[in-house]
Amino acid sequence: MIDLVSKGPASTLWAKIMHANLASIMPQVIATWCEQEGHQVTMICYTGYEDLSKELPTELDLVFISCFTQAALLGYALSNYYRKQGAVTVLGGPHARCYPDDAMLYFDYVLGFTNRSTITEILNNCTPQQPTGKLLSAGKQPAYFCGVEERWKFIEPTLKKAPFLQIVPMLASVGCPYTCPFCIDSTVPYQPLDFQTIKTDLQFLLTKYKKPWIAFHDPNFGVRFEDNMEAIASAGAPNSFHFIAESSLSILTPPRLDRLKQNGFFALLPGVESWYDLGNKSGSSHISGTEKVNRVSNHVNTILRYVPYVQTNFVLGLDSDAGNEPFELTKQFIDQTPGAFPGFSLLTAFGEAAPLNLEYQQQGRVLPFPFHFLNNHLAMNIKPRNYDWVDFYDKVIDVTSYAFSAKAIYRRFTHSKGITSRWMNFMRAISSEGWGRLKFYKQIRQQLVEDKGFRKYFEGETLQLPAFYSNIIKKDLGSWWQWLPGSALSHNANAYRDKTMTANK
Repeated sequence: MIDLVSKGPASTLWAKIMHANLASIMPQVIATWCEQEGHQVTMICYTGYEDLSKELPTELDLVFISCFTQAALLGYALSNYYRKQGAVTVLGGPHARCYPDDAMLYFDYVLGFTNRSTITEILNNCTPQQPTGKLLSAGKQPAYFCGVEERWKFIEPTLKKAPFLQIVPMLASVGCPYTCPFCIDSTVPYQPLDFQTIKTDLQFLLTKYKKPWIAFHDPNFGVRFEDNMEAIASAGAPNSFHFIAESSLSILTPPRLDRLKQNGFFALLPGVESWYDLGNKSGSSHISGTEKVNRVSNHVNTILRYVPYVQTNFVLGLDSDAGNEPFELTKQFIDQTPGAFPGFSLLTAFGEAAPLNLEYQQQGRVLPFPFHFLNNHLAMNIKPRNYDWVDFYDKVIDVTSYAFSAKAIYRRFTHSKGITSRWMNFMRAISSEGWGRLKFYKQIRQQLVEDKGFRKYFEGETLQLPAFYSNIIKKDLGSWWQWLPGSALSHNANAYRDKTMTANK
């Protein structure tokens, strides 16, 4: 079982400290199921600091690979390598759901929603699928995932790679009750998991850590708020844990914030997304512009009085954005909410992950950027509706510079509570997430101005991938570049549209 947290070798301090804490839950669950079925299992969480060729055993029968789209090319190379050695390969994770048809070209099995019977089917029919892999999907998320104690054999070695902060991944629910059209979870029905299991898992962790750090991987934590709080409160004394969760502003009312504080919630990641659209999760569906900035800012400042760390998430380049105002409003928010860390994402369509992606493909606006760059910030694969590319990157560079200027970093530092919050804000700002992205955006902007072929690729006038991108992929994959199938550098960016048109005939 290979969980690809990184898409290539990593060298930053942030990656060294945090990548092991980004391990996914489902690979651990599947590894546990396979072992319970009587199989010998080796698992590695690739953080960018391991040599995969040395870490994994030889003479493998079956290789499961889990990855987000940004690590898909490394996954494809690994699959090709192990298929050449006679192993059957299986892809799961977000990329498998977003680009199943492409993935089937390089894997024997591609998994959508996966339950134990799906895994049992593969274990009982471990045979190569040629020339095209087989897509298996359970139709919905499983009702039960292995608990922390069951997965501990696979969790513990991964967390030992984290030198300081060790964060255990957990789930309290799957799916989301909201229907944000750009989100992969918008079509997944909300489903709470067993609250007794949450309690048991937390009690188990108290036998391993004095005060455990736990990250809930729920798309939207706290929908069943009282049940979640009761499970946590019954597991240990107040402030026995440090929790991190992604939630919605509409859920985070002052009485609930007080409960979160009492139960040890350290960090919350609410989505603001846009100043003009997508207001249901932020509780601002009927307001926009400056009024929304003021309301959301006041709300986030209230959260910061209860919770030490808050990251606010924004999507840049939405169709509702036009001109300077969206970016100026974001700057205004940064000024009014100095303690919050701003997380910026470039609008990205991940295959058939979300309903809105079909609309973008039908409009002919989706560009075939290699998967390696589809991580919400290295490439925006949708032609903006209301901006020229150079103008758009000028504005992205401007707001990113503003958010991670020395002045903004200092204000964020002084308005943060505690050493951990201050350290995280500072490290994220000066690492690849802040200054690193700013440097990359400036390179893209320069290429757009100086290289006609580069600009044509962005305009959709050519499919010739600029060397700027292929060189990065080759460098990141290193020795695995030789195993990457040549066809994997390109994909059908309109596969979702084409499949839908075929189905409707």
